[in-house]
Amino acid sequence: MEFEIKAKNKLSLGIKELWEYRELFYFFTLRDIKVKYKQMALGFMWAVIQPLVLALIFSFFLGKAISNYTHLSLPYDVFAFSGLVVWGIFSGGLNNAGNSMVSNASIIKKIYFPRLIIPISSVLVSLFDFLMAFVVFFFYCLFKDIYFSWYSIIYFPLAAFLACMATFGVGCLLAALNVKYRDFRYLVPFMIQFLLFVTPVLFPPKIDQNAYYTAFVALNPLTAPLDIFRASFDGGHVNVGQDLVSIGVSLFFLVLGLFYFRKTEGYFADLA
Repeated sequence: MEFEIKAKNKLSLGIKELWEYRELFYFFTLRDIKVKYKQMALGFMWAVIQPLVLALIFSFFLGKAISNYTHLSLPYDVFAFSGLVVWGIFSGGLNNAGNSMVSNASIIKKIYFPRLIIPISSVLVSLFDFLMAFVVFFFYCLFKDIYFSWYSIIYFPLAAFLACMATFGVGCLLAALNVKYRDFRYLVPFMIQFLLFVTPVLFPPKIDQNAYYTAFVALNPLTAPLDIFRASFDGGHVNVGQDLVSIGVSLFFLVLGLFYFRKTEGYFADLA
């Protein structure tokens, strides 16, 4: 007698099944965190050092010019640091999730569990790094006399959630594609590097008034998380229209990534 295990609905997260295997979230996430920081003298501090040092470097070379040109209301180092803290969720999560199915091939071939647990755990690792960096960012802002509005109680968690949603959607798509087409293993780092400079992480959206650039920024899934995160300490003002478009694109990639992942997950054990 043969049994075929497959998803009932290609657009479903399978919440009930994921809840039944909820302990695996903890074990996969903890394992990946331990592997990532194993035998590192500074350990978790690397999650903070990288965005902070990069923000200070850009601030030293470009901060004054960008601030004068765009009339930033924030010190450029704070602006860049805030962008890199949120960017860490996307870059780390996308890199981990994109390679997650291939790197866990030995486990996939042996036992059954909801395959979505693997890319979700990869995003949770990047969320852990975000929390470490956020603590330092918070005290850095206090040191620079940057004060948070009461909106931050809502805006900070919302920004992190939207960044995770964008990362999960694209990450699921790349994870599934990488199983069949190994070229994506080399494409993902290049894509992350490229997106860093076309996403309003180190440069404000208004740095270029070109209509095509403005449209590209609005269609960027990370524009909304970055805008909402910065609104917590920049007067509480958000670009509602632009952010709604950005969130809409995130939802599109979430549906697309989930659909393709569900459609192809039955072949992961054979191809991974």
